[in-house]
Amino acid sequence: TPIPDKGRILTAMSLWWFEQLENLVPNHVVSLDVPAEVEGRAMVCRQLRMYPVECVVRGYLTGSGLAEYRSSGTVCGIELPPGLRDGDRLPDPLFTPATKAEQGEHDENISFEEMARTVGLTHARRLRDRALAVYEAAADIARERGILLADTKLEFGASPVPGEPDVVLGDEVLTPDSSRFWSADRWVPGEPQTSIDKQYVRDWLTSAESGWDRDGTVGPPALPAEVVARTRERYVEAYERLTGRRFDG
Repeated sequence: TPIPDKGRILTAMSLWWFEQLENLVPNHVVSLDVPAEVEGRAMVCRQLRMYPVECVVRGYLTGSGLAEYRSSGTVCGIELPPGLRDGDRLPDPLFTPATKAEQGEHDENISFEEMARTVGLTHARRLRDRALAVYEAAADIARERGILLADTKLEFGASPVPGEPDVVLGDEVLTPDSSRFWSADRWVPGEPQTSIDKQYVRDWLTSAESGWDRDGTVGPPALPAEVVARTRERYVEAYERLTGRRFDG
């Protein structure tokens, strides 16, 4: 079900983050000179050879990491101190790579060693270090604006031109689709957090109200108008609070 203005918000937000991070990591943006029919929802980008991994960084315990921690005391195989609660800030941000699945498939968490076998140890280390640096810089920026960056997914590629950077930030970055944003003034460890991202849609789809059994035979149901409206509100809130700009939708 389409979320009104979602493409415009994700594009504008990614552009803003690329600007904030340009002194830390190069990105793939060339210009905003695009056809009128996609203006505000597209950008011209340099071609990259994308690394076939998702660079996930977690700063707080939640989601699939929380489920694993409760069963084994680890997150993606990384041992953590006992007694952590849902929503607790981790002692240090964790780099937890994942496979880059085909459309319609689910990404799967992999170890750093598995990642190194895929992209090579040198590139694996560089991607890990750059992803952690991006997360920490972005988390500081978000915290100044009253938002906690619980986790995020980053994608990097290499320029095909010899001599150009081989770790370039691409795709969308630090949006409500690729990150978990929590309002700092409503953060209560030990309880489900108030999200300002697409978690609201996930929660509805997994609720009894949706009626979706998720057995793989039937696709997800259409989103009710109320869920669509509240999802859009969260996307707009994330954009406006982070950028300090008004979204004129």
